[in-house]
Amino acid sequence: MIDAVSCGGVVIHKGKILLLYKNQHGKYVGWVLPKGTVERGEDYKQTALREVKEETGVSAKIVKYVGKTQYTFRGCGDIINKTVHWYLMVANSFYCRPQAEEFFADAGFYKKHEAFHLLKFSDERQMLSRACAEYESFSNASGWKRVYSFDSR
Repeated sequence: MIDAVSCGGVVIHKGKILLLYKNQHGKYVGWVLPKGTVERGEDYKQTALREVKEETGVSAKIVKYVGKTQYTFRGCGDIINKTVHWYLMVANSFYCRPQAEEFFADAGFYKKHEAFHLLKFSDERQMLSRACAEYESFSNASGWKRVYSFDSR
């Protein structure tokens, strides 16, 4: 068994959630949240931000760590035990582009209920629910725009 660690983000802009549609030669098809493998010398936050940028073209800011998911799958002749660390992130625009090299065919921002039903995996739906609850509590707090704005002031 091989242990692997990835990091990703639930990226929100104006209440909508960023999703990717993956179609890997027809074998793996579905909507997912952006995530990827930790590279040497990176911490988890750096990995999450880099993967979001690489897979979607979105520049995001981390608001808060929202938890981890774990699952097991068969890959390259061995069993992979994967842990994914998730962050609530905010973006400053709806611009996104899917990374074709990773078999992403589409990317877009969706309303919470749409994203929840589109996501292929239940653990990602769980993280979406957690992140949205955090986002809503931050959005209702005073100073949200000041603390999480993209301005350099």
